Amino acid sequence: MGGIVKNSLCADPIEQFILWQNDSFNVDGHKLSAMGLATSDHRGKPSVRMVLLKSVDSRGFIFYTNYNSEKSRNIECNGYVEAMFYWEALDRQVRIRGNASKISSKESDQYFRTRPRGSQISAIISDQSSVVKSRSELEDRYNTVLHQRKNNPLDRPVYWGGILIKPYRMEFWQGRTDRLHDRFVYKKVPDGTWEIVRLEP
Repeated sequence: MGGIVKNSLCADPIEQFILWQNDSFNVDGHKLSAMGLATSDHRGKPSVRMVLLKSVDSRGFIFYTNYNSEKSRNIECNGYVEAMFYWEALDRQVRIRGNASKISSKESDQYFRTRPRGSQISAIISDQSSVVKSRSELEDRYNTVLHQRKNNPLDRPVYWGGILIKPYRMEFWQGRTDRLHDRFVYKKVPDGTWEIVRLEP
């Protein structure tokens, strides 16, 4: 990929992200958006994992998870997070720093209804991040719900739902063969607009 210049960037970093995300879809041929998500606990100890971005809009970036998971517990006590996307085929990276919080129950309910039934059951029966004796224990719980509820609609469990990351800083990195990589950072300023600056590689 070629380099990028400041005047080619959108004024809003979320709009710029969507452009780059669409470029990745065109290259990869699928629309799975895996992102690294870093959180830290009340002692400042970090943890990181991959999650799937499910939607992006003017508010920010939304993923879904069990609210009893480690990541959710971290966010409850420290809402500052960082997410990262890397598209190897395009030699591009985006880093997102923001404040994370739960979305509304209504919005989580709406998304839950669109999930495949198996995914709904998994969300219901999983006590994410807890120790389990064996896989068969999970499968037994899964099959119990599957047979008890049969074709009846499943309600979203209160311990599962969406989390929104509202960005206050985003960095766009474009690799260059000469190693003079292009890096641009969007910083949110007090009036709500974004300042764009170039960083050295």
